[in-house]
Amino acid sequence: MQKVTTFLWFEKDQIEEAADYYVSVIGGDSRVLDVTRWTAAAPGEEGRAMTVRFQLDGAEYVAFDGGPEFPFTEAVSLSVECDSQEEADRLWKTLTSDGGQESQCGWLKDKYGVSWQIVPRGLGEALTDPDPEKAARAMKAMLGMRRLDIEAIRNA
Repeated sequence: MQKVTTFLWFEKDQIEEAADYYVSVIGGDSRVLDVTRWTAAAPGEEGRAMTVRFQLDGAEYVAFDGGPEFPFTEAVSLSVECDSQEEADRLWKTLTSDGGQESQCGWLKDKYGVSWQIVPRGLGEALTDPDPEKAARAMKAMLGMRRLDIEAIRNA
């Protein structure tokens, strides 16, 4: 069991849908682990999901039926390092569909308002190239992008 777990507050009635969605999008070692429901003794609607514990590629998260009082902001994001440009493109397309929004430099908001950074493998190396001019060109290229294109960054 991991010691630190990210806890995500969703609007009511979204947490089971959101957890299932993230599990299907990320794939790999991703699954819903358990669901806890509100009881008559708790302040939520009896029987509705209160928490959903799920894992995305082995990392655990908890979705909470927290209501609209605390919306997601870009101050916190989930970052996914993708093994290929194809994986990055698939995640980008899926997470920006159905009301998601593109941002810049690989960031986006999904349909629930959660911010993600979709990073193709090799970005860190391009941005920290030993040749400072090449690293600066890579940074400039990245700053002009929404969805990151690792080949364009490397070729800058």
